[in-house]
Amino acid sequence: MGTESGGHTPASQNALVIRESRAVLAHHGRTFNLAGKLLPAAHRNDAAIVYAFCRLADDLADEAPDPNTAKKDLAQLTRELEGHVSPRPVVAAFLDVCQRRSIDSRAANYLLQGMLSDLDPVALRNDEELIRYSYCAAGTVGLMMSGVIGVREPKATPHAIDLGIGMQITNICRDVLEDAQRGRIYLPIDRLDAVGIHPEDLLRCDVDATAIQSVVNDLLGLAESYYASADAGMKYIPWRARTAILCASRMYRAIGLQIINSPVNVMQTRAWVPMRTKLRWLGYGLLRAPFMSAKCHEQRLHIPIRSLPGAAI
Repeated sequence: MGTESGGHTPASQNALVIRESRAVLAHHGRTFNLAGKLLPAAHRNDAAIVYAFCRLADDLADEAPDPNTAKKDLAQLTRELEGHVSPRPVVAAFLDVCQRRSIDSRAANYLLQGMLSDLDPVALRNDEELIRYSYCAAGTVGLMMSGVIGVREPKATPHAIDLGIGMQITNICRDVLEDAQRGRIYLPIDRLDAVGIHPEDLLRCDVDATAIQSVVNDLLGLAESYYASADAGMKYIPWRARTAILCASRMYRAIGLQIINSPVNVMQTRAWVPMRTKLRWLGYGLLRAPFMSAKCHEQRLHIPIRSLPGAAI
């Protein structure tokens, strides 16, 4: 990947993009911002740029006045990524990060595919479609971040994808109400059918709280398999970045634990993790990171995403 000007933005413009990107991360990604403070400065800046680019894509999809406008805006973003038109500053900075960090360009393409899929009526039929969507929406971010933090061991790649998938499933379980209000159903339809929930009832937000909670709890159990796989690859990450990634993983996983243990009614409110709990998990990451051990990746986790970039099969 590269920009038309050779892959580098002017120093003054790049400094501005870094400041703006770190502000976006601080405002929209507080958990990741807290964990990111453990990264070396150069990695922290690049991580902020990647986050700002992903946020841009997400906002183009979700904040547009209508789906057609969103599709046009995402098509424009794709042209910028592919070098067909001059990129806006944050895209140019993102392209520069990809070039310097040897990030697979396909990761951004699949990310945008996930954003585009959100613009049509969303109703995932089963776990396989859920995992494939989660790969596009967040597993790709795992691929990007591996490059940002200097991971060089190819065996780490499937585990990085799995951390993104685990986080995205957690995100879906947290945002059931918000997604339903937008006409989106990410909870697999076959799981809803099994507890007697019709998709139209979910879209009307008229469902039995106990039934929807059972679906959410089961999906959070599925997320645990992907978080465990992510842990099995932490050893491949350079030690300082490993601490940051492990802390981010634990703080985001805590959202799911909050839903299960409270329990939070996902059709009435959005689960959130108190700062004292985040700090506790931050401390866990600091203490645990030096002792992580590598384990082989479980290929069954990647059956739904076989043949996609970085997948184990």
